[in-house]
Amino acid sequence: MKVDVQLDGRPEHAAQRAQELAALGVDGLFTFEGAHDVFLPLVSAAATTDVDLMTNVAIALPRSPMHLAHTAYDLQTLSRGRFRLGLGSQIRPHIEKRYGAQWSRPAARMRETVLAVKAIFDAWEGGSRLRFEGEFTTHTLLPPTFDPGPNPYGPPPVLLGALGPVMTRTAAEVADGLLVMPFNSVRHFRERTLPAIEDGLDRAGRTAADLTIHPQVIVGVGRTAEELDAASRGVRALLAFYGSTPAYRPVLEVEGWEGLQPELNVLSKQGQVAAMTELIDDTMLATLAVHGTPEECAAEIVARFGSHADRVCCYFPGYPVREKHIAELVASVKALAS
Repeated sequence: MKVDVQLDGRPEHAAQRAQELAALGVDGLFTFEGAHDVFLPLVSAAATTDVDLMTNVAIALPRSPMHLAHTAYDLQTLSRGRFRLGLGSQIRPHIEKRYGAQWSRPAARMRETVLAVKAIFDAWEGGSRLRFEGEFTTHTLLPPTFDPGPNPYGPPPVLLGALGPVMTRTAAEVADGLLVMPFNSVRHFRERTLPAIEDGLDRAGRTAADLTIHPQVIVGVGRTAEELDAASRGVRALLAFYGSTPAYRPVLEVEGWEGLQPELNVLSKQGQVAAMTELIDDTMLATLAVHGTPEECAAEIVARFGSHADRVCCYFPGYPVREKHIAELVASVKALAS
C-alpha cells in the first residue's frame, strides 16, 4: 500500500518541503485548496521530487473544464507522468459566497466536468474531434493554436472526491479514481461507500479494475504521552469541524451520533472551538480517525482499507508531527500491506 501525505500549500516553501517529505519515503504528495492555490505548489514539487503528485482536491464547479485540462496536462508533463487531477464539488455556501459561482445539482455538474475534461484530453491526444455538448458546459472549438497535442506521458487520471452515495456512484461511473473523504468510519465505508461504488460501476458497465479507490485518513500519531495528547487535540478539532457541517451528518448517522451534528453546528456559529473539540470523545476519535504510535496507526489503516485500496492519503491536522513518525508510519504501512 502506498502512502500520500499533504504538501504545505505555501508556494514559496513547496520545493524544499516536497524534498523533505519525499526523503521520508512517502509515495505521493497532495495539495489542499485552502489558503493558497491548489496547483502552484505542485509545480515546484514536480521539479524537485520524483514522487506522485495530486490535487486533493481542486474545486471544480467554479472552474472551466478547459482550464482544468490545461493545468493538469502541463503538470503531467512537468512531473513526467506522475500527476493525478483530483476534483471536488465543495458545499453550496462556499461555491456561491466564496467563489461567486453557481450551485445546482452538484453530482450532475461533477459528472459533466469529469466527462468534459476527458473529452478535451482525448481531442488533444488525437483520439477524437472536440465536440462536447453538455447541460452545463460546451466545448466544440479547438483551433490548432490552442491544441497542445499529445502529452508525452499520456493524459493524467481524473479522480473525484465523494462522501454521499450519489456523488460516490457518480465517481464510479465516470472517474478514474475515487477519493474517499477523510471524515469517515469503517462502518460507513463498508455500508454506504462500497455499495455505491458497486452501483456506479454496474450502471456504467465498468469493472473494479476501471476505478482506483483512495481512502483518506485523519491520523494522530506520536509515541510519548505529550505527543499523543497534542495529536489527539489536533484530530478532535478537525473532527469537530467536519462534524458541524450538515454534509457530513450521514457518517455520524451510521454510527448513531446524528444528534451531535446540530450541536456542533450551533457551537461553530458561536465560534466556540474549544467546546466543539470537547464533544469528540475517545470512541469517536478511534472510530473516525486513527490514533496511536506509528505502528498502531499503520495497523489500523491497513485493517480498514488494505483489502480495498493500494494507496491511502494521510492527514496530520493541527499538531506538530515529528518527521521520524511519518517515516515510521509509512514504513509500517508498507510492511503490513505486503
